[in-house]
Order: sequence, then C-alpha cells, then structure tokens
Amino acid sequence: MNGSVLVLNQNYEPLNICNVRRAFVLVDRGKAEVLEASPEGIRTASRIIPRPSVIKLAYMVKRPRPQVRLSRREIFLRDDYTCQYCGTRSRELTLDHVIPKHRGGGHTWDNLVSACRACNHRKGAKTLEEARMRLIKPPRRPQPVQYFLWIQRLYGAASEAWLKFLPHGETPAAS
Repeated sequence: MNGSVLVLNQNYEPLNICNVRRAFVLVDRGKAEVLEASPEGIRTASRIIPRPSVIKLAYMVKRPRPQVRLSRREIFLRDDYTCQYCGTRSRELTLDHVIPKHRGGGHTWDNLVSACRACNHRKGAKTLEEARMRLIKPPRRPQPVQYFLWIQRLYGAASEAWLKFLPHGETPAAS
C-alpha cells in the first residue's frame, strides 16, 4: 500500500498527491475514478486489484491559486539570473530598486530587478532617466506556473503514467 498516486481535479488539473490507501478509499466511495494503474497490483486473498497511479475526482474542487513569494531567489529566477541593465548572466547578482526606496519605490515585484554589481553601483540612488539606463524587460509579478509549484512535491515521486497529466509533459527530474 506504499506509493504515491497523482490526484487530478475534475478538469484534469493536478491537485494533490496521496498514498495508495487514500486513492483506494476515494475510488471505492465513488468520489474518484482510476485513469492509470501501475503494472503491479495489490494481492488480496481472492484476487489481484490494480494499483492506481493516477485518479481523477468526480467533482470539481475549488482552491485559491497559490502566489509566488517575493524573495531574492524568486527575483533572480524571474530574471533568469541576468542583469536587467546590461544583460550579463551571473550568479553574483544584487537586487536593485528601479524607483529608489527613498523616492517612494517599494519592495515589490514591479520595482525590483536583478543587477550586476557594476550596474547597481552606476545607477545608485537615481531613477532610470537620471542614470541614463534602460531595463531589458519591465519587472512584473510572475504567474505561478503549475509545474514550478509542483516540482518540489513531484521530484522523485513521478512515474511514467503521470507525465501526460503534468504541464508541458516535463519530467520533474529535468529541472
């Protein structure tokens, strides 16, 4: 009864990962249907029952959309570890406020960008116009991508049967 089962919402959106025992209960009570079963079954005294690998709920579960948290790491990921002023790719980046904090710029997704030390020093506490600098792309809050949000939970638990139900058909090990 050990193992992981991918639980899909009624619209086939990944919703959760549960154990095989919980999946059996959901299917037995008519709350879910088995979409994919793993090759090895569960042996009982009288028969072998296919072990579910992917189940789909019979009803729609509404849940709030998770938001990406504002952090240094997330800013660097959003900007692909690239200085937004000169385009240099590096792991040695700093955060820069597009509108300086002392001029009313906040610590928000729309005001923070990745910058190399040289560009951050050159811009200093000036606005883009005063420093005569331009951004490669305007900063904005990233959309939470389902694959990105699920990667931590799916890593090491995904099976081949799950791949067609995951966004972009990517394997969690590919990240």
